[in-house]
This record gives sequence, C-alpha cells and structure tokens, in this order.
Amino acid sequence: MKKSAILSLVILASLILAACGAAATPVAEPTAPAADLGGRTITVAVENAYPPFNSIDEASNVAVGWDYDALAEICKRANCVPDFKEAAWDGIFPAMQAGEYDMLADGVTFTAERDEIVDFSTPYVTIGQVLLMRSGEEGMDLATAQADDGFLVATQIGTTNEIVAKENFSEARVKSFEDFGGAVAALLSSDVDAVVIDTVSAVGFIGENPGKLAIGETLTSDEQLAFVFPPGSDLIEPVNAALASMEADGTLQALNDKWFKP
Repeated sequence: MKKSAILSLVILASLILAACGAAATPVAEPTAPAADLGGRTITVAVENAYPPFNSIDEASNVAVGWDYDALAEICKRANCVPDFKEAAWDGIFPAMQAGEYDMLADGVTFTAERDEIVDFSTPYVTIGQVLLMRSGEEGMDLATAQADDGFLVATQIGTTNEIVAKENFSEARVKSFEDFGGAVAALLSSDVDAVVIDTVSAVGFIGENPGKLAIGETLTSDEQLAFVFPPGSDLIEPVNAALASMEADGTLQALNDKWFKP
C-alpha cells in the first residue's frame, strides 16, 4: 500500500514537472496571412533604370529586378495583380501624394520629410551609400577625394544620394542626373570620378559593366528601404502582412540574397 502510494506520488510529481516544463517553452505565434485583395490590379511605379531593383534586360527586352520578383510574391500572397508603370524619378513624390499610382517600388529610402507627404511600408532591407568608381581607382580614400578640388561626383537628382553627395563634397563638384544610368555613364566616360549611390545599386551596375566598376569608400550605412503609397492607402496593411510572412519563411532573405549580393 505504501509502495503504491509512493509510486503514485512519484508519477504525480513527474506530471507536474512535465507540465511546468511545457509551459516554460515559448510557442511562436503564426504570422498573420496577408489580406485577400480579391484579385485587384495595383499600379506600381518603377523607373526601369535602377538595377538591381528594376531594369530592362538588353538581351531579352524583358523587365527584371528585385521589385518585379518581390511584387509577384506579395501579390501571390495577397491575391492581387501588379501592373508596373514606368515613371521618372523627378516628381514621383508629388505624383504619389496625388494618388497617380497605387504604390512606388524603386529602392526608396524612408525619410521623415518624405513621410510627411506619402506613406511607407515596413522596411525590407537596410543599406548604405558608397562611392562607385572605375576599376583600379577604388583604393582612393575619402579624405584625399574631398581634398582634390578636381574630383567630381555624380548622382541622381532628388535622392538621398544627392543629399549625401553634397554633405561630403561642395555643391559645385556634384553633378546630378535624371537617373543613375546617366550618372554611371558619366563615370565610365571619365566625365566624373565617382557616383554616390546605394550599396545594392552599386552592385547592380557593377554586374551590368563587368570589370569596369568597383566600390570605393562607404559614406553611410543605416538607410532603410521601403515601398511608398499615397496617404491613407488601404494597400499598406496587406503589403506589410505579405512582407512579414515572406520574412518569416525566408522568402524575403532569399530575394535579397539573389539581387543584392555581388
């Protein structure tokens, strides 16, 4: 009788300990599914001149890039259809504020000033800005470049890159182009000595010009890129939910690895 009682107590204690152990193990909450947009078509503004985010493949004449892959995946999860519209960067924020497009996907840096007139998604990657230079010249340090009055840099007008360029070099030494394709062309033709550009875009242009370009000094390292929407857009929540699920299952990292790494 005593033996049975003792055995019962041992079993009961084991059950209590097992229950406590189970309770102490956190259970990951499932990622909420993206809202169903019912097959809705959404217009997505892109430049088609900003690799690796978006560009036209010369061999196939097909639009390619991170933006195209990411929006295809987002719409697969949120039940929508992306309709990409080529748009010039200059004037894109007033156009977004006015609702001319449903969203902007163009490697856009979040800033407080921009957030006053448009809305942003959650960030999908954090990047920096660098000097893109001709191969063989990337070893020049920043102080030497800044001290040389003849050292000219190019960038794209109306970007955070233009702001950073003018923070590091006098305004007279900064040449702003309508798109980064023009800035890189000026670098390749030796009209300028460097391009101030995002790290991932630098990798994209290096890939398009094998052996001709290289990354030099780093200027910033903490800029967050996100999608842009007209104020109060009903697309923000479903896009954020899709991004969250893509991050949770590794799809977002796989896309970033595919397009953003050398």
